[in-house]
Amino acid sequence: MTRKILVTSALPYANGAIHLGHLVEYIQTDVWVRFQKMRGNECWYVCADDTHGTPIMLRAEKEGLKPEELIARVYGEHTRDFAGFHVEFDNYYSTHSDETRFYSEDIYGKLKAAGLIEVRSIEQFYDPVKQMFLPDRFIKGECPKCGAKDQYGDSCEVCGAAYAPTELKNPYSAVSGATPELRSSDHYFFKLSDAKCQAFLREWTQQGSHVPPEAANKLQEWIGQAGENKLTDWDISRDAPYFGFEIPGENGERNTGKYFYVWLDAPIGYMGSFRNLCGKKGMNFDDWWSKDSKAELYHFIGKDILYFHALFWPAELEHSGYRTPTGVLPHGFLTVDGAKMSKSRGTFITAESYLKEGLNPEWLRYYFAAKLNGTMEDIDLNLADFVGRVNSDLVGKYVNIASRCAGFLTKFFDGKLVFGSGRALPAGSVSTGELVASHFEARNYSQALREIMALADRINGEIAVAEPWKLAKDESKRAELHDVCSRALHGFYVLSILLRPVLPALTSRVARELFGMERDFAWADLGVLPTRVNAYQHLMQRIESKQVEALIMANKESLAPAPEAHSQQRHAEHQQAEAQAEKLAAAHISIDDFAKVDLRIARIANAEHVEGAAKLLKLTLDLGTETRTVFAGIKSAYDPATLVGRLTVMVANLAPRKMKFGLSEGMVLAASDPDGKTAGLFLLSPDSGAAPGMQVK
Repeated sequence: MTRKILVTSALPYANGAIHLGHLVEYIQTDVWVRFQKMRGNECWYVCADDTHGTPIMLRAEKEGLKPEELIARVYGEHTRDFAGFHVEFDNYYSTHSDETRFYSEDIYGKLKAAGLIEVRSIEQFYDPVKQMFLPDRFIKGECPKCGAKDQYGDSCEVCGAAYAPTELKNPYSAVSGATPELRSSDHYFFKLSDAKCQAFLREWTQQGSHVPPEAANKLQEWIGQAGENKLTDWDISRDAPYFGFEIPGENGERNTGKYFYVWLDAPIGYMGSFRNLCGKKGMNFDDWWSKDSKAELYHFIGKDILYFHALFWPAELEHSGYRTPTGVLPHGFLTVDGAKMSKSRGTFITAESYLKEGLNPEWLRYYFAAKLNGTMEDIDLNLADFVGRVNSDLVGKYVNIASRCAGFLTKFFDGKLVFGSGRALPAGSVSTGELVASHFEARNYSQALREIMALADRINGEIAVAEPWKLAKDESKRAELHDVCSRALHGFYVLSILLRPVLPALTSRVARELFGMERDFAWADLGVLPTRVNAYQHLMQRIESKQVEALIMANKESLAPAPEAHSQQRHAEHQQAEAQAEKLAAAHISIDDFAKVDLRIARIANAEHVEGAAKLLKLTLDLGTETRTVFAGIKSAYDPATLVGRLTVMVANLAPRKMKFGLSEGMVLAASDPDGKTAGLFLLSPDSGAAPGMQVK
């Protein structure tokens, strides 16, 4: 049965560039959407720029632009970057639209009628020069905890303390430099603490399917136990001057001087973007957003906005008469080489710079997918591992199959494929496809790619045993050559279908150029045997380390002092804090650091001497779902024959290392005396009952 699915990603703010941290989410979403479409489901993917707020108003003013001009320019930059990474929205729109205004006012009116909007007077800082109320990030002063100067109005960058802006010592406006005044103003609040919202959210969050289990546990912590009232009301308004939608008054007039803040503006952009798409496609909006809709609605988000998307947003929709999400799907953050992205280190990498440096966007799509597992765990872009894994998996395993065998088919057999026992091939392909499909559906892309690469390993193993390059030299073995290469290209065809959600551009070339199709692959193609191939054309180059080094240099920000007031002092304090943190970090590692090392049980399937190497043995390690080759410096301590069949422990996520004897894809663990003498070297062995592939924790 065909499913009807609407998918969104969080709206990027129209005040900055898209960077690799953003792309984790958009690539994750795009892979899932492409998979659903390949399966034949009706799936729509919408998003929009989040365009309103004080920061955009002030930036436009500083650049001498109207806010509308600024957001139009950023829209062009964002859509360019997304297209560059093959993120394919069905509609990418703007929250500064008539559609979003309509639904903001509609939802506000219905919440107000339900008694869930309340007006309260609050005190906040006011800039007497700019004649505007100041958001937290536009107020600076001395930290009330540690005394550090030039800290923002919500938290201290030096000691990490959080506080209210009114707690700052010697506050000043970051806009004009003036001393702000405390003034009272009426603000509008959505009463999330209301009993109706509490009751609804307790039931909605406990149904089990709306959020992953770890997220559900966090939501229960925020809601509290029965009888508790831990939910707080949310301020949904801002005062003029403000770039956004003015809140209508009692008679619908729009000169109230009060504006919808992000909570009743930005996420409604999901609805606005989809309504715009409905107008283009002739679809009925209510079929997807009404209370009785049978369609599925999924929000892919970062874990930092889980509270809003899984508590505030469903309550807002429920009590304004709209359907609630089928699923809110949070992911973790991105680190680079084990640390937060840093402009000074060049690891705060923009999407634009990645593409300008000539790096293939599908390298990153594959690497991110290989790390994502459907949980809120952070993922790390380890740059050395990035180079090693892409070169090993995509070039050394996947592309290698076609490059080694397709030429024989076109040279000797006019590109035609034949199968000696071909009846079993489609059935096996379909069953493999269903296993991979289950992982894609669950957003467990890392396991899906492990299954795919295990298949690539088996195909490459069969090619290595058959040695078609030798068969090609013997005319009497043409039939055997034909069968071997046909089977290899069928395997490549299957791999290409399975990889299409992750590598849409590359697999489109494979479908059209190599297999002569007039369309891209569909999942159903797994049940169909290819009949011929065209001449092989080069598909993908290897990553060179120098390309990554150039990318880092392109993103390094100068550490020269900024011209604004207090910049030298702030920079010195920041450096001091970083140096202190590094000194402390060097003494110990955290549990998170340890968790980055993926230790796995491995069975030594084969061990052999390495010709020309005095210390190395070549080990073939069975990890249950794949095999790895590792060169280990244990030759003087072990006879290879005694190692076969033995269980040991390996580091499975170590970046592959190219050696003159071959590619080493990990490391086995051994104990030795303090001097590291091989006479005292002992391979680690697990207790009985351990099996290949098990993780060591």
